[in-house]
Amino acid sequence: MGKVVLVTGVARSLGGRLVRRLQRDPDVGRVIAVDAVPPAHELDGAEFVPADIRHPAIGKVLAEHAVDTVVHMDVQGTPLAPGGGSRASVKETNVIGAMQLLGACQKAPSVSRLVIKSTTSVYGSAPRDPAVFDETTPPKALPSGGFAKDAVEVEGYVRGFARRRPDVAVTVLRFAHILGPAAESPLAAYFALPVLPTVLGYDPRLQFVHDDDALDVLCLAAGGPAKGALTAGTFNIAGSGVLLLSQCARRIGRPTVPMLLPAIRWSRSALRSVGATDFSPEQIRLLTHGRVVSTTRAREVFGFVPRRTTEETLEAFVQARGAGWLPPGALAAAVDRIAGLLPGGAAAGVRATDGAEPQEEVRQHG
Repeated sequence: MGKVVLVTGVARSLGGRLVRRLQRDPDVGRVIAVDAVPPAHELDGAEFVPADIRHPAIGKVLAEHAVDTVVHMDVQGTPLAPGGGSRASVKETNVIGAMQLLGACQKAPSVSRLVIKSTTSVYGSAPRDPAVFDETTPPKALPSGGFAKDAVEVEGYVRGFARRRPDVAVTVLRFAHILGPAAESPLAAYFALPVLPTVLGYDPRLQFVHDDDALDVLCLAAGGPAKGALTAGTFNIAGSGVLLLSQCARRIGRPTVPMLLPAIRWSRSALRSVGATDFSPEQIRLLTHGRVVSTTRAREVFGFVPRRTTEETLEAFVQARGAGWLPPGALAAAVDRIAGLLPGGAAAGVRATDGAEPQEEVRQHG
């Protein structure tokens, strides 16, 4: 009969694509697609069940279909559509929805595998952070709000579930910022702004993962040992290398406006209104201090290596969304010319644009 896989959050692009991928997996017998909102895209024959995971009725869905694998995709940083929900409603789906789903899984004897889509935002962003986080590194300061805090709470509930149901293989995938043609995240919305506000005096390091790579690792986790993955664990997922925010701005052809940190905080509401993005305190901390994670455990233990680097992921994002009104090549050349006039000359300009030093640092740390 094959595995019976339940996927939440299927109304979003990534959830829908995962359902279609699982439908083609010969080891999967049925895919149960769940969301409170009917998806606008095709699910290739998967059975769609309209259900709100915030309600206990999700338990009946698990029991009725004898689900053995649950892939929880509905932990999100943005509403389903711009203007389609408040921050409070997103938080309720993230946190209350996870609580109800985990409670239902705990009572469902058929469930043997649980995959959670999480985020590297759980590490936070602080001035004294380590150069590279691994899965065991505690954050210097826990996120105080927004999507990052939601993810921290969800992971806490998942750890409690794993203690109560040790027979269930639990895999937590902490994704770096997912970018791609249909990326739905606060950072993707930030990069879509016509002008990028930055924090004066800071140039944070960032990592990305392509949405195709995200799908690959989600399918690997859902497949279990037969697919080569271990039965349980927490894994950082990111493309190799890093980019500075200034490098990202030049590659996407967006001008930057350096602002004092208090000014950015005061202008958050205006930025949200013109850019439809979640410019939360955690987002500001990311744009100040950045974040880099090690993917050694994902490669050596889980057996997963992304096909695209951080730089290639950003290039694919630009190709799909279109560059800004400043030609990226001309912008980079102009910055290099200006940098050549500054103390340190051309060497400083090369370091500012080629990204070699940050990428080498990550390779050394895994």
